[in-house]
Amino acid sequence: MKYRSVFDIIGPIMIGPSSSHTAGAVRLGRLSRKLFGRQPRFATIHLYGSFAQTYRGHATDVAVVGGILDFETDDPRIRESLQLANEYNLTVEFIREEAVPTHPNTLKIVLSDDLETLEMTGLSIGGGAVQITELNGFPLKLSGDYPAILILHQDAYGAVAAVSGTLAQLKINISHMEVSRVEKGQTALMVIETDQTVPAQAIEVISSQPHIGKVIVLNV
Repeated sequence: MKYRSVFDIIGPIMIGPSSSHTAGAVRLGRLSRKLFGRQPRFATIHLYGSFAQTYRGHATDVAVVGGILDFETDDPRIRESLQLANEYNLTVEFIREEAVPTHPNTLKIVLSDDLETLEMTGLSIGGGAVQITELNGFPLKLSGDYPAILILHQDAYGAVAAVSGTLAQLKINISHMEVSRVEKGQTALMVIETDQTVPAQAIEVISSQPHIGKVIVLNV
């Protein structure tokens, strides 16, 4: 495995005892919150592998809830996040899963309110780094380290070209792109990481294109 810096080894500035079990869990919780787009009303957290065995001892429970409350990895409020969840009107449930995951530090986070539900599966891969592997049933590979847009769209001719063309016209460079679908001609998910933050102008143009449904912006 290649590391970009020493911080990939020793981990980020953080609250808690473990970069993978604490800082990584905060980041996964916070990414799920950003993808949901607002404060959820309910959060169900499924813990797999090592997370399921040690989540209380390594503070994974307070960490992931702190992330869902939009706290940074070094925010001292993380220690009280389970109590603060009540003040934020957030109902939290933890479920320890016995299924053996492909990665030992796996979380599935389900956020919901009266309007919609979001389901995200992610991995804490060490040093505070994470990877999102599934969103609402669609497989993907997203680190959350770079600006990104996630687009739910109809699997139709021209949808991908319209989005990439819009970004090209605005001189926004695509660093990574993938498209996944469950069934031909049905809903698909386009994931695009960019070298620059994606401006509101680009989102407005993309949202107005044919076949485009929901557009989620992940500017970091």
